[in-house]
Order: sequence, then C-alpha cells, then structure tokens
Amino acid sequence: MTSNSAITQVLETDIWVKATWEEFLNFAESSAWEKGKFYYYQEHMRVEMSPVGPLHGRQNSIMACVVILFATLRNIRVVQFTNTSFRKAGIGEFQPDLAYYIGSALRVPPDDSNSTVDLTEYDPPNLVIEIGASSFNDDLGSKRLLYENAGISEYWVERANTREVFAFAISEGSSGRIQESRVLPGLEIRLVEEALNRSQTEDDGEINRWLIQTFTQG
Repeated sequence: MTSNSAITQVLETDIWVKATWEEFLNFAESSAWEKGKFYYYQEHMRVEMSPVGPLHGRQNSIMACVVILFATLRNIRVVQFTNTSFRKAGIGEFQPDLAYYIGSALRVPPDDSNSTVDLTEYDPPNLVIEIGASSFNDDLGSKRLLYENAGISEYWVERANTREVFAFAISEGSSGRIQESRVLPGLEIRLVEEALNRSQTEDDGEINRWLIQTFTQG
C-alpha cells in the first residue's frame, strides 16, 4: 500500500485513488483540504476540488426548493443538510450536495456540532442529491455504488449541462431508475426537471409560485 507521503506527492483530485482509511482521514481532516468534498468507498478515496460556479450553485438551490416546498405543502417531515459529510468509520464517507431525512422514523443528527455525521450513531439520510457537471459520470457510477451500500433509500443525479434528473430507488444494495419519488410520494421527476429548466428564464420567486400552484393542485 502506498504511504501517505507518496499519496501526497501524486494525489490527483476528481478521480478515485487507492488509500487506506487512515490515509483518507489524513486528508479529510487536514485544513489544507478543507474546501474539498471527500468520498471513500472500497479502499479508494476521491477528493473533488472543482470550483462551484453559478450553474451548479443555482441548480442546487432550485433542487432544494422543489424538495422543501413539496414536503411542506404535503405535510411531510423533512430535514435538509447541504454539503454535509457522513461517515461510517473504517468503511466509507460521502459528502453529497444535498441530503434529506424524510419522515419521522429516522435518527437525525442535531445541528449542534460541525463534526462529520457519525453513521454508527445516526441513520443515513434517505434521499441524497448530486449536481453533476464534470463529475456526472462518476455520480452515475462509483458514487451510485457507494450510496447503494450506505443504506440510502433514494438517489438523484442531475446532469447540470442538460438539466436532466436521473432518480434511483435503492433497495437491498441495488438501484433502479424511477420516474416518481418513493420517499416523496407524488413528486414526479419531470416536475423537478421543469423547475430546473424554468431557472433559465425565471427568477426564484416565479419558480416558487409555479411550484406552489402545481403542488397544491396535484
């Protein structure tokens, strides 16, 4: 196994690199890498350091509005986490763009600490969302496998450049494409895509008013 110093010299971002858990922690907990997004799966680590521009930032906000407004209007309990790290020590770590605890049956981490969420103490979120531009292929590939094994119930990937949303229901370690959310029953994925497309010509207030009208009529 490569030593930590060797990894430091050759580490490339935005790809999976073989590493022990201890080597991964050296990076994940280093202030030099505090702006990175960290993932660990099957003895490989990935650090994403790409800058977040308006394409990613705006679409991230639209996705969050869709989920929160739908849950609010349907009286569904929901707790949102943005860019939060979740860890099962020695096994895996992930830091999705958006993560949600939906329903009342889950152990939700409190917001009284800035430490990584310990998944031996709290449940994993049951919906995670990744906004993919340069990372899109990996979001559909290795990250989907990571989330299948992490106990996530539903995973959405948005292809930022085309505003397509690929939604997957996960059960017993495998995933399948869905057109309507299972954790948010009644929310069709096509409506998520329409909200994203509206963001090209409408402001957030207009989009939210359209969402409210659509969700209250459904």
